Amino acid sequence: MRIPAYSRGRRSNRGGLLGALGGRLPIIGLVIVGLAFYWFSNQKTGISGRKQMVTMSVEQEVALGDQSYMQILQSEPVLCSRGTNACSMDEREVVQIINKIGEDIARAAIEWEQEGAPLMGMGKSAGGIPSWGTLADKFQWEFQVISSDTPNAFCLPGGKVAFYTGILPTAANKDGIAVIMGHEIGHALARHGAERMSQAKMMQFGQMAVGASVGDMGAGAQRAVMGAFGMGADVGVMKPFSRAHESEADMIGLELLTRACYDPREAPELWGRMAQLGGGQRQPEALSTHPDPEKRAQAFVEVMPQYIELYEQKCGPLPAR
Repeated sequence: MRIPAYSRGRRSNRGGLLGALGGRLPIIGLVIVGLAFYWFSNQKTGISGRKQMVTMSVEQEVALGDQSYMQILQSEPVLCSRGTNACSMDEREVVQIINKIGEDIARAAIEWEQEGAPLMGMGKSAGGIPSWGTLADKFQWEFQVISSDTPNAFCLPGGKVAFYTGILPTAANKDGIAVIMGHEIGHALARHGAERMSQAKMMQFGQMAVGASVGDMGAGAQRAVMGAFGMGADVGVMKPFSRAHESEADMIGLELLTRACYDPREAPELWGRMAQLGGGQRQPEALSTHPDPEKRAQAFVEVMPQYIELYEQKCGPLPAR
């Protein structure tokens, strides 16, 4: 039977692409080996006990954090930036609450690291002083409130924290603010920013190497190969690590807020409220940079008995709810 010309063309192109790739498999294999060597040669032990790829110094990371913080504060409306006398009483109270909770958790972080940074929520053997030493006692802590409807908060390397007023309704109370504050500070102590930048740098090296190896292929074939590499790197590497960072920061934050004598029982409640942001609509977890909020809440519930015990050891009986 005669094969239509259109079908013959498709079959021929497919064979040509596979054949071209087959001839480059040794080169692509060398690229993978090189990336693996780069990965493993830059491994360091983080504050949770997990191995992390970090290629920049703490000083470099803090300098980038300070630069970003200054840019944000110059472009965003900072509450009471001209002094408390320029604020309403309500605004002044918000700023004071954020600063008080931030200072409490920063102080708890310093004490926690001095005790060896044990992390109960991740197992008996988890936690410890990381390869780069303690951080909380070296950070120049600063807490600002940004007047914006955006539900956001962050802590940049070096201890520079910003809370957006848009997240306060979801936080709902001081313990909810402490959950968010502890989580964001957890990111900074675990050096997740440096880890993400290091991973992105490695992926950029890989993309350049793969691009060079297919440089003499047709434009369509190049796009297909580079698209597959980019999709694999994003969905298979970057997003899973981002979700792992969020879960790790959750547990570090729970440790810190409990040690600062804020109610750990608020953590699953907060993430229940977080799940309702945006009308509860969210993309599949595999395509997201964040774990499912309901799973995060359940993770807190599972370790809660340990943190209730820790709270009562350090702070006395928990208040009735």
